Amino acid sequence: MSTTLIWTGIVIYIIIACAVAYLSRRGESTDMADYFVGGRKLGGVISALSYSATTYSAFMMVGLAGLTYKGGVGALGFEIVYFAGVSLVAIFGPRFWLVGKKFGFVTPSEMLGTRYDSRILAMVVAIASCLFLVPYSAVQLAGIGYLLSGMSDGAISFPVGLVIATLLAIVLSYVAGIRSVMWTDSLQALLMISASVLVTVVVIDKLGGFFTMFDKIAATKPEMLQVPGPGLFSFKTMLGLTIPWFFFSISNPQVSQRLFMPKSLSALRRMLILFLCFGLIYTIVAVLWGFSAFEAFPDLPNADMASAALLGADFLPPVLAIVVMIGILAAAISTIDSILLTLSSMLARDVYGSFSSETNDAAQLKIGRFVIPVISLIALAFASLKLSLISILSVAASSGLVVMVPAIIGAFFWKRGTAAGALSSIIVGGLFVIIMYMTGNNLFGLNAGILGLPVSALVFVLVSLVTVRHEKMARIFVDDISDELARITK
Repeated sequence: MSTTLIWTGIVIYIIIACAVAYLSRRGESTDMADYFVGGRKLGGVISALSYSATTYSAFMMVGLAGLTYKGGVGALGFEIVYFAGVSLVAIFGPRFWLVGKKFGFVTPSEMLGTRYDSRILAMVVAIASCLFLVPYSAVQLAGIGYLLSGMSDGAISFPVGLVIATLLAIVLSYVAGIRSVMWTDSLQALLMISASVLVTVVVIDKLGGFFTMFDKIAATKPEMLQVPGPGLFSFKTMLGLTIPWFFFSISNPQVSQRLFMPKSLSALRRMLILFLCFGLIYTIVAVLWGFSAFEAFPDLPNADMASAALLGADFLPPVLAIVVMIGILAAAISTIDSILLTLSSMLARDVYGSFSSETNDAAQLKIGRFVIPVISLIALAFASLKLSLISILSVAASSGLVVMVPAIIGAFFWKRGTAAGALSSIIVGGLFVIIMYMTGNNLFGLNAGILGLPVSALVFVLVSLVTVRHEKMARIFVDDISDELARITK
């Protein structure tokens, strides 16, 4: 494909995204809640589009498509498990929203620190989130690098793609904080879904139609369409991938922080319903995209190049290919922006705030904005290493974050949970996952994705049973919030 056309598409996208971000400004943000959670005034539709763009990142049209290319129909099962896990938002979303409104929480780590009455816990959660989310940020950058390099036949190199993505993410995060990200996310979500659906239909038609394409796959490599697929997925592998993915909606702070933002519970419900509709369509499209790439280019050396190969194909009109390229670029940028804002808010609020005598919002906001480019550059360095399949690296990051799930569940449903239990479960569970990955990710034939959660849960329960809980906060989070939720939803 013409490099000039690719650059033209990138420039047009940058101009439009920056314009939307600038127009979202309503004066200079002077407090943490306004800059990082939009003042808790966001409507359901905007929240849903932004939640969708944040969640469905480069993982989908690059990562999930690549996973389908390599693992066949098993990739659909993997993603459907995540989709089922979004049901957790129906349980935890209202509780996050109620305590966020009651205490003025900006970050999920701040929420856990308050529930268990431990500033150290809040700080550890923030640091652990950085440790595991930097690789996930790198995944988004790598997705853009692979995409631009593949579409241009190397004329736009992988490192150049990384730099473009990093600079754009920093700019959009800086303009107006979460307000600019929410509005650019909404633009990006609409672009993602419309472009991907349109071009998938065109590609499948060029390959002879839906049934013809799958008939050809069934004839040449039938295991692609048979559970569990052509060899990538076994039961243990699937379990290791899907357990962290199922809890993604509450374990990943850049996603759970969004639960503080809607202006009302009805806006939160609307966000969830619209997100589920968006997610179902996008999942099917990404899987079809992967199968289309396999039919058109069955011998790619790297499965993550499947999307780039399709977009550079002669049978796809260049303008449509550029539109989809921009959609994938937008998806990745939206996720990076959200991660940057979440991590910077956690480091400013829960790490800097724990050590500094300057606890006012203005000082913390200044630190948060300073941290954004630092995290970006670390992610850029990590992405340049080109580690593993994008889909596998995404799940590895979630395997680390899933160790926070017992403390999150205990915060709302187990009054006996203690600060020592939560702290121990996150530290021990996190170290366990890191050691597993550093030593081959195999213990008794099981990987960190399977073992991380039960190890963390066991430590949380055992330590909590022999330590002292905070009675007041346990009562507020478990009893009072449940009573308030029952009253509101009658």
